[in-house]
Amino acid sequence: MEGYNQDNTADSGELARDWAGLISECLRNILSRLSLEDRWLGAMLVCKAWLQECKDPTLNSVLDLETNFDSVTELPRFWTPEFESRIDNVIISVVGWSNGSLSEIRVRHCSDRSLSLVARRCPNIQVLSIKSCPHVSDIIMSEIASGCPKLKELDISYCYQISHESLKTIGSHCPNLQILRRNIMNWLDSSPHVGIVPNEYLNAYPRDGNLEAAAIGNSMPHLLQLELQFSKLMGVGLDLICEGCLDLEYIDLSGCRSVSRRAIENAKSKLKKLEIKKPNIYITRSVLRWERHDY
Repeated sequence: MEGYNQDNTADSGELARDWAGLISECLRNILSRLSLEDRWLGAMLVCKAWLQECKDPTLNSVLDLETNFDSVTELPRFWTPEFESRIDNVIISVVGWSNGSLSEIRVRHCSDRSLSLVARRCPNIQVLSIKSCPHVSDIIMSEIASGCPKLKELDISYCYQISHESLKTIGSHCPNLQILRRNIMNWLDSSPHVGIVPNEYLNAYPRDGNLEAAAIGNSMPHLLQLELQFSKLMGVGLDLICEGCLDLEYIDLSGCRSVSRRAIENAKSKLKKLEIKKPNIYITRSVLRWERHDY
């Protein structure tokens, strides 16, 4: 009888461990079906066990806050240091939990503070979207280029501290880059952003469109899609892109008023497969000559 009890106890212990593992696996499966918001604001707060499961690397290979930003109206508080710090903290947490498995980041309003950790600990990143980040610099983008060579998609729209130098560095270190978004806010009519985006930032939009175009054309030969909304590039810049990016299939030139109809037709003649979203804003030659002199 005594031996029976010992064997029974041993079997019960093994069974309990098996059930514990199964429960953990089932819980992760359930958590994987929740949105990021539901995990952070719901599941993580239930108990310590659920919190630990939410930190599993398999649940932290993708960080996508873009859908959350898209679902709400842009607010002035998004541009405050406090909000930026919160986004940085989210990124830092997910990077730590991912254990190097993070492959996709889509956020806004982060800074060098969090991206420096991404550069050091996320070598498998393939998608990096960091729109509207006024405190992301060329220095950190250089670290990203060196630490994340598998990048295939990059969105640095509305990041005005990032210059053409970063484009050159990214292009030379990330040979698999296929999608680049480098859009600028509408500087022709900034009224939708007034009162939300700081005025000094609205006025700091990049004016070196041709230099950025040269960096793209010289260092990103495998680019397939390119967005340059409201860029200051001119026809010569578009030529440089077409000469260097022979695989290019789509380019968005919305609001690029310094690109003429003739430049667009020349681009189409060079790249037969190229689809161009036209500026729909054109200026007279006299104004264009003045802009060239000013540039």
